[in-house]
Amino acid sequence: MMAACDPRRGVYLTASAHFRGRMSSKEVDEQMLNIQARNTSYFVEWIPSNVKSAICDIPPRGLKMAATFIGNTTAFRELFTRVDSQFQKMYARRAFIHWYVNEGLETVEFDEARSNMTDLIQEYEMYETAGVEEQGEGEEDEEGEAAA
Repeated sequence: MMAACDPRRGVYLTASAHFRGRMSSKEVDEQMLNIQARNTSYFVEWIPSNVKSAICDIPPRGLKMAATFIGNTTAFRELFTRVDSQFQKMYARRAFIHWYVNEGLETVEFDEARSNMTDLIQEYEMYETAGVEEQGEGEEDEEGEAAA
């Protein structure tokens, strides 16, 4: 899905880069580490090894090499907030609801979906400001004992 979102307005929770074509895996790993080191403010510190890379030696047809980046950033919160706002305006007028009800959906499911979207927005807000010490509080280890 294409959407207007400025990734500089958030932090990356995870990121992945996939490369296709002939290239040195050592050089790719070094460059990925350099990118992460130069842009530490754009990556959360409480998820270790949150940047991954993969290399396939076979290039795409007609190209010598290609790369694909996939990232999960808290900047998506802005997109979700816009979608939620637009949904609320349409839902308040009951626009298009009859189409979904005729197909078997219940109006309660729309309320539940909006609640889920609100929860997701709040989670991204929390993750953007969370630090290492905040994530460790209240979590339990495998034996069920509270973490110190």
